[in-house]
Amino acid sequence: MTTPTQQPTAQELLAKMRAGMGRVPAAIEKSTVVDDGLIQEHMRSRMYAMPADGALDEQTRTLIYLAAALAGSSPACVRAMADKVVQQGIPKAKVLETVHIARFAMATKMIGDAEPVFDALVGAKK
Repeated sequence: MTTPTQQPTAQELLAKMRAGMGRVPAAIEKSTVVDDGLIQEHMRSRMYAMPADGALDEQTRTLIYLAAALAGSSPACVRAMADKVVQQGIPKAKVLETVHIARFAMATKMIGDAEPVFDALVGAKK
């Protein structure tokens, strides 16, 4: 009979996150008080999204995560990735280019979202 693999505790996972990012987002910290299984699921999802043998290096992963957090308007994730940028020593030029790309993507999204307005104006009588 096999024994199930022991999972790290919520506190061990928080310590690992602190080591990797400098601090843990407050919402994640608070979630462990009311549901310590949530952080287990969160870390499982992280390993699915960013496997140890994945194709992207850690800096690229951080920059992609930062761009997604910016585009998704997630202040806690932006703060977490800003901390991780510092921890990883990612060059300023790479971080700023990531911010610029995210800003451009959001501007492009806005133009795409406005397509019904453009359609209405093109079809409107003068």
